[in-house]
Amino acid sequence: MVQQTAGGNAAFHNFHNDYAHIEDPNERRRLALAEIDKAPFGWYHVRAVVVAGIGFFTDAYDIFAINLVTSMLGVVYWQSATSKPGILPSNADTAIKVATSGGTILGQVGFGILADIVGRKKMYGLELILIIFATLAQSLSAASPAMSLVGLIIFWRVLMGIGIGGDYPLSSIITSEFATTKWRGAMMGAVFAMQGMGQLAAALIALIVTVGFKESLLSAKDPSSCDGVCQIAVDKMWRVVIGFGAVPGCIALYYRLTIPETPRYTFDVARDVEKGGEDVKAYMQGKSEGRPDEVRRVTAIADGEGRLRTPKASFHDFIAHFRQWKFGKVLLGTAGSWFFLDVAFYGLGLNNSIILGAIGYSKGDDMYQVFRYNAVGNLILVCAGAIPGYWVTVLTVDTLGRKTIQMMGFTMLTILFLVIGFGYHVLLKHNGALLALYVVAQFFFNFGPNATTFIVPGECFPTRYRSSSHGISAASGKLGAIIAQVVFGPLRQRGAPPGSNASPWLNHVMQIFALFMLCGLFTTFLIPETKRKTLEELAGEVPGTANYDPGSDSTGYKTGSQGSGSGSGEGVV
Repeated sequence: MVQQTAGGNAAFHNFHNDYAHIEDPNERRRLALAEIDKAPFGWYHVRAVVVAGIGFFTDAYDIFAINLVTSMLGVVYWQSATSKPGILPSNADTAIKVATSGGTILGQVGFGILADIVGRKKMYGLELILIIFATLAQSLSAASPAMSLVGLIIFWRVLMGIGIGGDYPLSSIITSEFATTKWRGAMMGAVFAMQGMGQLAAALIALIVTVGFKESLLSAKDPSSCDGVCQIAVDKMWRVVIGFGAVPGCIALYYRLTIPETPRYTFDVARDVEKGGEDVKAYMQGKSEGRPDEVRRVTAIADGEGRLRTPKASFHDFIAHFRQWKFGKVLLGTAGSWFFLDVAFYGLGLNNSIILGAIGYSKGDDMYQVFRYNAVGNLILVCAGAIPGYWVTVLTVDTLGRKTIQMMGFTMLTILFLVIGFGYHVLLKHNGALLALYVVAQFFFNFGPNATTFIVPGECFPTRYRSSSHGISAASGKLGAIIAQVVFGPLRQRGAPPGSNASPWLNHVMQIFALFMLCGLFTTFLIPETKRKTLEELAGEVPGTANYDPGSDSTGYKTGSQGSGSGSGEGVV
């Protein structure tokens, strides 16, 4: 008999005592996880979403802000250039932007694997510390005789990218493993939707600093003449825009460092049933972690070592698990969908200058108007399509389903890119039409695969490989982003006169993106529908379900036994 613990009242129920009398560690695990799966939506869920969401807010801010900052860097550091003074060279611009994606890939895979080895709690917060440090370092960087500014910024953005990459698997799986089954999709979608708010904040801060230095900026008509007080003002502006990205991270850091370990990791990987049960109770009460009796804890670990049926994580087990087509196809589906998505998602940004021109925000009579139009134009683009798409996903993902939304999104995007690609020259004559198609595309990216490719990998893999698998999937996406920037960026200028910013091949690039969206639609057929299913059912641990894997059975029941559909293994309707 397991000893009961003190504590619990009408406000905070002592869940541990509900199953403390059960000696079978598999049954205790099942009942403890059922408490999380069936828990009514409460403030502890809101706290988990906010803590994870602030990180994604910071990630999006840091990634998006550089698009606004590169034009400022050209004014400050390329004022004496012989060709196009005051404008950052295209190769330097591309290198700075790709550096973040390169670092992100390293962070997604590295932090993803480490979170499965040492635990979510030990890694959560470290990636945010790295982001904060690298962000502040960027804002304080300056050129010297021995080091160019581009080299310094690339170095710090690679480090920042590693931190941003780590945030993808960690925030996704921590939210997933703490979420109630009924609203898990909405919780994960709300975390991801903070990307839109981060993009909005970057444009707002750029607008604020532009207005703040209005008088200095009015002294120059164009980038080549922005010297003296104008150049000093722009130097201050880009440092403020970049440096502000560290502020929300500092706010969230304490809460990330004190979040409890997810009970699923404690049960299935650490194999500590006592600690897992206490962590469930701590999470419900908003505490940092559970504190079990150490004697009872050691006894339970020794007793459960040979009785827990969850497989131990190892490289051999990883290969054996994903070698099975029913599990391997899911990883192929999540990674493939994310890859095809990001090629077009980042590639659509190639249209930004044209779209801003269509709404009259591409040029200005002086540097104040140039920077103001750039910030306001990006505000309009973010608010018009991206932010509504994110929140429509949050509202519908647990009713329509992830797979349905992803298939619908890829289908609509295939059609939209075909229309833009084959009707491009006609659309250029009707600015309103091109703008409308751009906004609709942004909407279906975010009410579609951009959100679901983040949600599904955090749900459909077993606990012992959930973080690694999400990291692999996310890294595939960032590889697509690099291809969009390095390959399709120059490809759109094929046939353009030397030194020109024309994009004569942009219509063909849009046609190629339509093919990528069609490929994404096909890979979507490989992923399962995860709506209203428990993580254990999706991992193949529940007997009687379609993807049940006897080697992963941790319920303690044989197929067809009574009780196999209860508790953590029960689908929530």
